[in-house]
Amino acid sequence: MLHKALRLIRQYHKESLVELSISLGIPKEKIVELESGVWSPSIEVLQRYSSHFDIPVSSLVFFSESLGTQGRLSKRLRLHLAGKILDIVEWVSNKNEKTEKA
Repeated sequence: MLHKALRLIRQYHKESLVELSISLGIPKEKIVELESGVWSPSIEVLQRYSSHFDIPVSSLVFFSESLGTQGRLSKRLRLHLAGKILDIVEWVSNKNEKTEKA
């Protein structure tokens, strides 16, 4: 499910494959393979995603595991919940960042 989580995070941030490719320094074709589940990300790639989207690697993994409940919820509801989870993760990240600056 990690590939789906990475795709949803990119889509949530309204970033194209080309934009992400340039930002991460990974060929667009590799990102397509990654998001389709053909290529499994290394920890280095997860760290790049983490840094780029300002989401801890542990949250990426947690989010991907929460997508494993597929079949129990409608696709529309899952996508809505995924967006809410990302909002919460972003809020926590911003809160932590403000705490670190203080």
